[in-house]
Amino acid sequence: MLTSLIDSLLYSGFGLDPESRVSGALHFFLYDTIKIFLLLAVMIFVIGFIRTWLPQDRLKQWMGGGGLWGNFIAALFGAITPFCSCSSIPIFISLLKAGVPLVVTFSFLITSPIINEYLVILMIGEFGLPVTVAYVGSGLLIGTVAGAILGRLKLEKHLEADIIDAAHANSTVIEHNFATRLRYGWDEAVSVIRQIWLWVIVGVAIGAFIHNYVPQATIHSLMEATGILSVPIATVLGVPMYGSCAAIVPIAVVLFQKGIPLGTALAFMMAMAALSLPEAIMLRRTMHLKLIAIYFGITTLAIIFTGYLLNALAKCL
Repeated sequence: MLTSLIDSLLYSGFGLDPESRVSGALHFFLYDTIKIFLLLAVMIFVIGFIRTWLPQDRLKQWMGGGGLWGNFIAALFGAITPFCSCSSIPIFISLLKAGVPLVVTFSFLITSPIINEYLVILMIGEFGLPVTVAYVGSGLLIGTVAGAILGRLKLEKHLEADIIDAAHANSTVIEHNFATRLRYGWDEAVSVIRQIWLWVIVGVAIGAFIHNYVPQATIHSLMEATGILSVPIATVLGVPMYGSCAAIVPIAVVLFQKGIPLGTALAFMMAMAALSLPEAIMLRRTMHLKLIAIYFGITTLAIIFTGYLLNALAKCL
């Protein structure tokens, strides 16, 4: 329905050519912006509503304990939420403000864009079930391990001051009725969206430009010519790019069909899903540049390792 409305606006209302790059970029921008804000409003409202039953200290204890188990639970939560790299950031902010430790929230932030139900369905249709299972397992592994490593580096001091203050606020038990719970969820959604709306718009605008103006043929030729270095090259090429699940899965399929090794193609897809230039811009609202660089660096290394591992497994099958 949303796609049809945007089609009518751009092609019938403004008379743009559906095949032009300009109309493609505008379509991408409008669709993703509206979709992200709708998802955010609903999810942040739900999280705020649920938080009225959970004192902050209890939430910290529940999600912050258990070592790698806590990271795995956060990664699993990320896997079942339908977010891209940009739309997962406000949920990441909400979790931090609720007092959930950075060591855990990083696992959510990494896994949420790599795995979601839409991407899994597309992958089963394009790659088959075994490859999809390997991809999902790899995504959970990356989120769990990379999140744990990032958390162990004690990087909380590189978060913005208001995030730190909210995370360390004393837990206060307030008696709520249903109406006040709804109000709390609404206020939480409005508060977070007010803080990040401009970053969302700027990030999606950059993503729309990259999605429609970066030539796929150039990317393929670079991967094909780099041999054993194809995995890190593919990952580095994927990091600054941004695209929806509907776009990145077909790109990975085309690369694989043209002879790019499976692990290399999937590493490119993971990097494109989990890390992007728009995401880095949006994360600046939450953390200092040093922490953004460390987060991108460790996640990139984890994806590269996974790409080589998948290439090795593909040769054994």
